[in-house]
Formats: sequence, C-alpha cells, structure tokens
Amino acid sequence: MKRLIACVSGRVQKVGYRKRVTQTAKAFGLKGIVENLEDGRVKIIAEGEDEKLKWFESAIDIKNTLIQVSSIEKSYYPAGCEFSRFGKVVDEDETDARLDKGVEAIGGMILAVNGVTKAIENMDSNLSRRMDNLGEKIDTIGGKIDNLGEKIDTIGGKIDNLGEKVDTIGGKIDRIDGKMGSMLQKQDDLIVEVKDMNASLNEKMDRVLDKTDVVELKSDMSDVKTSLRAKGII
Repeated sequence: MKRLIACVSGRVQKVGYRKRVTQTAKAFGLKGIVENLEDGRVKIIAEGEDEKLKWFESAIDIKNTLIQVSSIEKSYYPAGCEFSRFGKVVDEDETDARLDKGVEAIGGMILAVNGVTKAIENMDSNLSRRMDNLGEKIDTIGGKIDNLGEKIDTIGGKIDNLGEKVDTIGGKIDRIDGKMGSMLQKQDDLIVEVKDMNASLNEKMDRVLDKTDVVELKSDMSDVKTSLRAKGII
C-alpha cells in the first residue's frame, strides 16, 4: 500500500474536477481526499495498491471541454491508513452539491451543443454532397436531352429528304401516267384506223369476189401493207 499526494494545476477548480476525481478514486477502490487550494490548484491524497495508484494517476490527467489539467506535481509515501473512504473537502461557503450539479448540467449542455453542431455539420456535408449529385444528374439529363434533340433533328432531316423523294416519285408517276394516256390514245386511234382499213379492204374484197378491178385491189393491198408497216403492225 502506498500514498499518492498530487497537486494539480490548470482549469480544475469550480468545474467539477473534484467530483470526477472522487468518482474515479472510488472506482479504483482508493481512499483519501481531494480539496481546493487557495492558490488555484487542487490537492489529492490517495492511498491504495501501487498498480491502482498508477492507473488513478493517469485518469486524473483530464482534458475536455470544461476541465483542462496543465500539470501534476506528485510524490509517493508509505500509506498512513487514516482514511476510511475517499471524499471531497468542501469549504463552508461552498454550495458543493448545487455547484456540482450545475457543472454537470453545463457539461451536459455543452456536450449536447457539440452533438448538435456535429449533426448540423454532417447534415450540411450530406446536403452539399446531395446537391452536388443532383447537379451532376441534372447535367447528365441535360446532355441526354441535347442528344435527343440532335437525334430528332436528324430524323426530321431524313423525313424532309423522304418527302422530297416522294415528291420526285410522284412527279415521275404523273409523267408516266401522261405517257400511258398518250400511248392509249394512239392505240385507240390505230384501232380505229385499222377498223377503217379493214372496212375498206372488205369492200375491195367484195369487188374482187365479183371479179372486178383486180389490179386496183393489188394496189390497195400494197398500200395497206405499207401503212401497216409504218404503223409497226406487221
């Protein structure tokens, strides 16, 4: 068993440091006291097993939002065994319990504020990332819309070209229809002419059968053949 005497400097008075020291000492099963000194330091006397005192020595070096230990002057002595438990020395004018509760509440509030601040920072970071992702998606959609517009323009051009080709084919069909009409008209005229020639030929054949004017019939037949050749019939 040994006794540790430590004088702790820094922001350690009226910030709940003595309560933390008391809780830590009790957790290690140590005995002793902790009190505020007039020069602003906190004095700690702790007795217990060597190993637990080493752990305790490390645990009282607290640095957080409220408590900031800057230095610890320590020395070891044989245990006096005059302490039955670990307690805190309270001055007559010190409202210890209320002060500890107040400090504890302030500490909780500070931790809560820090938590809210971190949450807001995380939200802001997440929102920024989401905004960036949204911006990228909007840019991607814009690019796809531009590509779609180009494709629509290309299709429109092809439709215009197709319309021109259809107009050209329509013109050719109209010309073909005109030529077909002209050819049909010529065919009708030729049929009429052939019928007339056949009628004339029949009359002359009748005369031949009557044995009249054979020489004239031969001449007429020659004229008919010549006319048919000219028409492309024979």
